[in-house]
Amino acid sequence: MPKQWRFAPHDQGAIGRLAKEMSCSPLLAQVLAARGIESKEQALKLYTTQMKDLHDPGLLPGVEEASDRMIAAMKSQRRITIYGDYDVDGVTATSILWHCLKLAGAKVDYYIPCRLEEGYGLNLDAIRTLHEEDPDRLVITVDCGICSLKEAALAKELGLELIITDHHTMLDELPDAATNVHPRLPGSEYPFKELCGAGVAFKLAWAVCQKLGDGTKASPRMREYLKSAVGLAAIGTVADVVPLIGENRIIVQYGLSTLLDKSMIGLSMLLKVANLDEQKELSAEDIGFGIGPRINAAGRLGQARLAVELLTTENRQRAAQLADYMDQLNKDRQKVERKIYKQAKEQIEENPEWLESGALVLASEDWHPGVIGIVASRIAEKYERPTIMIAMNTESGIGQGSGRSFHGYDLHSGLSACSELLEAFGGHKAAAGLRVKSERLDDFRQTLGQIALEDNSSDSAQPELDVDAEVTLHDLTHRAVKELDWLGPYGAAHRRPIFSASNIELVEPPKKMGGGERHLSLRVRDGSKVLRAVAFGKGEWADEMQEAITGPFSICFTTNMNRFRGYETVELKLVDWQPSVQHSRIRST
Repeated sequence: MPKQWRFAPHDQGAIGRLAKEMSCSPLLAQVLAARGIESKEQALKLYTTQMKDLHDPGLLPGVEEASDRMIAAMKSQRRITIYGDYDVDGVTATSILWHCLKLAGAKVDYYIPCRLEEGYGLNLDAIRTLHEEDPDRLVITVDCGICSLKEAALAKELGLELIITDHHTMLDELPDAATNVHPRLPGSEYPFKELCGAGVAFKLAWAVCQKLGDGTKASPRMREYLKSAVGLAAIGTVADVVPLIGENRIIVQYGLSTLLDKSMIGLSMLLKVANLDEQKELSAEDIGFGIGPRINAAGRLGQARLAVELLTTENRQRAAQLADYMDQLNKDRQKVERKIYKQAKEQIEENPEWLESGALVLASEDWHPGVIGIVASRIAEKYERPTIMIAMNTESGIGQGSGRSFHGYDLHSGLSACSELLEAFGGHKAAAGLRVKSERLDDFRQTLGQIALEDNSSDSAQPELDVDAEVTLHDLTHRAVKELDWLGPYGAAHRRPIFSASNIELVEPPKKMGGGERHLSLRVRDGSKVLRAVAFGKGEWADEMQEAITGPFSICFTTNMNRFRGYETVELKLVDWQPSVQHSRIRST
């Protein structure tokens, strides 16, 4: 479905005054104006942050009691087990607490459930196993547990001390743990509600360091640890796609500045295999596309414990081996993803009637359950409708599914409406997971498709794309594009500026690139100015462009600096394109 381009209103006089006051390019001034900034003072207040602006960890609900219990366990030489999730947020959160407790002299280990065998979060068998091994141990969850009512009840029944730290959406009832740490607990007055699991773990570690120091300040040794731990928290924050505003912005901004010179051994090795170790500075995108996927691949393919080992080992040789293995796992994940994506498209081609439905439900016995969520996102975007991908298990007769929404449809609500056909489901508006019996698969496909078709919660209007400024390619000077970095780090709720340009010409036919020809590469011209543009995951645009573009056309894009062998060049990342006479425009007011 073509997008409408919504242009931000611009007062040229105000832009000129702001550019002069900021001593910046008109490009940066236009973006600031598009985002409601009217003065230098306002810009500095919004975009300049310091570590001292982080809220005191003692304000976080549950942190005081949790840190007291942890220190008491340390002094009694009881084992402390960190129970983490298998995604990047859980792995980095686990590593943050492990380093803190290890430096403090605690007996500490960790438990990461296997995604393929145990599923997400706390489980009853794991609680029993941990209790049998050491009934006196203290268990601390990170990035999971706030909905684990049965598991917390079992821990209490067994006498296993359990601290839950989490950031996910809660049920009406809280788990009966020794204490719960969560920024949105009932009655919470914590000023920032959007911390991820690693952010919560960082705050808890900070509180422990304070109490082990003089009560308000950590010892010099623990302060140095916290400076490196914020880098791990930054990775978890970016990878978990929480809003990059408030405390999250501070954590990521400072964490990025520490990753290259204060990283622990394993993380340094991971930066090396991702070809990020020789850069002068890192961006949130470097985490999102370089570090995060390599850690995540371990969890998706059932090896999350090795990711934690990488981030906690002090053995350089072992760290190098694990980093190489993470890199290979990511390549394996990409191959599996490409294969599943191809098979999913073939299923749709063989069943064109499915495209008359409001949602797609695809299933196969050959699909890997750890990768289907990524593919569901790609299928949803390509076919412009909510998509459920299901990996069927022939032995149990039950499929494990992962779904992604499209264009505002409430996927969780849709699954709720056909819950009688499912064994289990959970998630939120944009993404969800489920389990379904094979004999109910066809009924589920038909029911969800009909519900999505009729549901009014999905906005049927043409999708809109917010554009910060109309520019020419000549406006995109090296200096002007570099200045946009001042607004970073970019991420959820704080996207990179999107620009549009008209009367653009193709220098040469667009090319497909990357594994499976998934990505797009092209060179575009505006008068005498020629720039390279790429579009990741949009390889099919190459054929569409060659067919549709017979003259000048219009593009929407973000900008970045491509760094290669010591040289920096301006590069465009294509967001959308239309023949000039066709694209739909809306002028915001």
